[in-house]
Amino acid sequence: MDIKKIIVTGRMYKELEQLALLDTKREYLFLPEADVRPNHFEWADGYVAFKPTESFHFGKLKWVHALGAGVDAFLTNREWKEDVVLTRTVGSFGRKIAEYCLSYILADLQRHADFQHAQTQRVWLPTQQKLLHELNIIIFGTGTIGEEVARMLRTFGVTVYGISRSGAANLPFNQVLPISDMHVVLPQADWVINTLPLTSITESLFERRLFSYMQSAGFMNVGRGASVDANALLEAIELGQVRRAVLDVFREEPLPVQSPLWAHSNVVITPHISAITGVDEAIEGLLEVLGEMDSGQERISQSVDVKRGY
Repeated sequence: MDIKKIIVTGRMYKELEQLALLDTKREYLFLPEADVRPNHFEWADGYVAFKPTESFHFGKLKWVHALGAGVDAFLTNREWKEDVVLTRTVGSFGRKIAEYCLSYILADLQRHADFQHAQTQRVWLPTQQKLLHELNIIIFGTGTIGEEVARMLRTFGVTVYGISRSGAANLPFNQVLPISDMHVVLPQADWVINTLPLTSITESLFERRLFSYMQSAGFMNVGRGASVDANALLEAIELGQVRRAVLDVFREEPLPVQSPLWAHSNVVITPHISAITGVDEAIEGLLEVLGEMDSGQERISQSVDVKRGY
C-alpha cells in the first residue's frame, strides 16, 4: 500500500512531529483535533489518532491507525469502508496492564487497606495472608493483553482461566472456556478481570446475570467501560457477589462527578491509566506498520478485523 500524505491529530500530535524527520518518504500534517477540517480528508490517504474527529470522513483515506489498543471509537456506529485498512498500536500495553492488575491483586491479598485503617486506629492486627498460588483468576479476553496478564499471573503459580468467544485453547491459560460456559468457573473466582474489546457481543456483557455467578470475587475492568452495567455492578457489591471492584475504564470518560462509583468504599477508580500510550512506542508502532506497507506485506501485524472489532 502506497501511503504518501498523513494527518496526525489528538493529544500527542505535537510530540509526534518528529515523525516527519524519521520518515521523509511522506508528507505529514500535525493538527489539534479542533483544526481538522473535512477537506483534510480529501488531501490525506492516512489518518493517525486516538479517535475520529467530528469532521472525520473517509474521503481519500486508504489507512487509519489508532494510537491506542482499542478501536471501538472508530468502528461504533460507523459503516467501515471496506478498502480502508485499520491498524492499532500494541506496544507494551499487555505488560503495563498485567503489572497494573498484579499490583491491585497483591494489595488486596496482603490487605493493605485493612492495615492502613488499623494504623489510623492504632490497632495491632496480625493475620495470615493467602498466597498467590492459591488463587483462581478468570480473565475475559484471551488476545494479546489477556495473554500477557495470564502469563504474568501464572509465573506466580496462579490458576488462570480464560473466557473467549470460541473457547479455543491458549497456552498462557490453564484452561479456556467459551462465554457460554462462564457459569462453570465464575463461582470459583477470587478475581475476575475484563480485558475484552468493545463489540456488539461485549456491550454490557457484565450485567446482573453474570455477576450472580460470582461469590465474593474481586472484579477488575481494564477492557472497556461500556462492557459493564455500572448499576448491576453496584448491586452485585451490595449483594456480596463482588467483594471489591477496581475500575480503570468507564462508559463515559472522564467519569461524571455525580457517579455513585466515586464514593463507594469497595470501588477503586483510576483514570484510564493502566496502559497509556508512550510517544516512543507510538512512533515505533507507526513506523513498523508503514514499513510493512512499504514492503508490500500482505498481512499487517497490527491490523484489525473490522467485522470482529479487534
